[in-house]
Amino acid sequence: MNTTHSADKTQRHAAPNAVISKTGVSDAQASVPSGRNDRVWVITGASSGFGLAMARAALAAGERVLGTARDLSRFASLQQEFGDRFVAVRHDVRDTDAAQDVIDRAIAAFGRIDVLVNNAGVGQVGTAEEVTDAQLRDMLAQHLFGPAALVRAVLPSMRQAGSGWIVQLSSQGGRGSFPAVGSYSAGKFALEGWSEALAGEVRAFGIRVLIVEPSRFRTAFNRGDVLLKAPEHAEYDSIVGDIRADMSASDGAQEGDPSRAAAVIRSVLEDADAPLRLPLGAEAVRNLKRIYSDNLASVEQWAELSQSADFPGVAPSNRPGR
Repeated sequence: MNTTHSADKTQRHAAPNAVISKTGVSDAQASVPSGRNDRVWVITGASSGFGLAMARAALAAGERVLGTARDLSRFASLQQEFGDRFVAVRHDVRDTDAAQDVIDRAIAAFGRIDVLVNNAGVGQVGTAEEVTDAQLRDMLAQHLFGPAALVRAVLPSMRQAGSGWIVQLSSQGGRGSFPAVGSYSAGKFALEGWSEALAGEVRAFGIRVLIVEPSRFRTAFNRGDVLLKAPEHAEYDSIVGDIRADMSASDGAQEGDPSRAAAVIRSVLEDADAPLRLPLGAEAVRNLKRIYSDNLASVEQWAELSQSADFPGVAPSNRPGR
């Protein structure tokens, strides 16, 4: 093991614990080495939460941002503070036909795109029986089809440049689900599977993919007028009643700090050893470690029986790309 390199990484990754300044930008964000201050970002859902934190961090570092939202009035302060380094575009991520226009406007304004952050989305609470087909499709539209359309639109320019980052805001719920959040997790599981394949497809072009898996952060995600809720069936109250209550009660009390999260993500984009998946927050780290451990134990427990389903004497496949 290269202990010097490990120590450097530990010191660098500890930086986001710095104190947040009055402007909402942490000392860590200013200390992250970028090597350039002219990166161009496209960030969906940039008017609040992670999207706003990422936009402010980039703009504070002297970079340029095109941010999307459904309500452009929410961008007034960014436009006043950062002038023509910030461009606001009205966009509903579910409108896949408009994805190319978002990308074209960023290139027209800034000449290129270095980082695409697919952040826009919303949570939904409801059991499998409570969530309708339309509500389930809406989760897939927001968390898979919308991001996929933007990625398809941006890839030609990134391939031509020979570089670029695609940051997919998933969730710890994109690797493990639990009752009443199945429809939300369905979209995030789908995004992660699609993005894992994408990472292998674009790596040779100098394009990297980062899947971010947050736990609870102090965004509007759990707010009563934001979090979607399917009509409740009383039969499930004893099973998911506590989960429903907890999802709503956590608003404003989440332990995760979006500004520190933005600093962490920015630091990872600077790291040559950046992972494909980045758990974000202590709860995400704890839960994902448990999920991976439980899954591995289950595979090992049933391995002998599982392997007996093959034709005797036929070697298992060794596929390319795996």
